[in-house]
Amino acid sequence: MSTTGKSPIDFWFDFSSPYGYLLSEKIDELAARYGRQVRRHPILLGIVFKATGSAPLTLQNAAKATYSLLDFARSARFMGLPYRHPDKFPIATQNAARAYYWLEGQDAALATAFAQSAYRALFVDNIDISAPEAVLTIAANIGVDRGQLEAALQSPEIKERLKNEVDNALKLGVFGSPHVIIDGEAFFGADRLPQIEHWLKTGGF
Repeated sequence: MSTTGKSPIDFWFDFSSPYGYLLSEKIDELAARYGRQVRRHPILLGIVFKATGSAPLTLQNAAKATYSLLDFARSARFMGLPYRHPDKFPIATQNAARAYYWLEGQDAALATAFAQSAYRALFVDNIDISAPEAVLTIAANIGVDRGQLEAALQSPEIKERLKNEVDNALKLGVFGSPHVIIDGEAFFGADRLPQIEHWLKTGGF
């Protein structure tokens, strides 16, 4: 289906978000079905939570943590996706986010492949992607020049790009991950996938 004249789906997420991982596995195929493109925006939930006075689900209280851990895995089963909760969670994700934005400037398709690989590394293979070496290995495995990316991770321009993306997310009212904006309409959470599909199918409701 042609994407001419149709605005992209803006997908805001943190690489340490389990629900972000689940939506990331489904959003591209859904978007393509309705002639849309996905524009990914990795952000840092630590900064978002500080600005909004929130915290990761697993760190809010014991009851919510217990439920969330159950729901991450149950939601993955419901969506037909593999899931293994990481031993280290939550984690810092600035290196993965910087890598994504640098790759996006080179090749958007490669950046998307990296995003999916990084998510799967964390939530399927239990790899700590907060470590720069892990990010570099994930990228190298999909054909990225390791040395160039290593230098890019410390680039002032890429650091500034990530900062600007986080600032813009806050201005748009993004308060967590995944947060999707379509035609100015916001949808929060992987469980909003049926609503997102209905919106795309009907042109709004």
